[in-house]
Amino acid sequence: MYKTILLPIDVQHKASWQKSIPVARELLDDGGELHLLGIVHDVGNAWVASYLPKGYEKQALNAMKESLGELVAKEMLDDIRIKTHVGHGHVTETILEMADKISADLIVMASRSPDEMRTFRVGSQADRIVRHSPVSVMIIR
Repeated sequence: MYKTILLPIDVQHKASWQKSIPVARELLDDGGELHLLGIVHDVGNAWVASYLPKGYEKQALNAMKESLGELVAKEMLDDIRIKTHVGHGHVTETILEMADKISADLIVMASRSPDEMRTFRVGSQADRIVRHSPVSVMIIR
C-alpha cells in the first residue's frame, strides 16, 4: 500500500480516470493522500499564442481547477483524502515535477492501447513517465 499516490488525469476524457480512480483508491493506505493532477498544455510557441484570446492560459487553468473539483464531488468517496492540483506545461515534465513536489510513492495513470504508428510519430506520455520516473508507475488499460 502507498501513502501518497499521484493520479494525472484528463478530465475531459473519461478513459483517463474511469478505471484508474478505483485502482488508486485500492492501493492507498489508510490516512494516505490521493493527488489528482490536471494539466493545461503549454502552447509552446509565441506565434500560436498570439492567435489565442487574451488571458487564455489563465482561463484554462481556472477551468481545469473547476473541472477537477466537480469530478471529485461527483466520483470520489469521502473516506479518503483527496487533493487536486493544476499543472501547466509539458505533460511528462509536469507529472514528474508534481510527483517530486508531493513526494509521491506511486504514480497511477491510464494509457491507451498501443498504436505503433502513433507511438512512432508522437510517443507515449505513459512511456516517457515510466522511463523517467524515480518512483513506481502503474499503467492502467
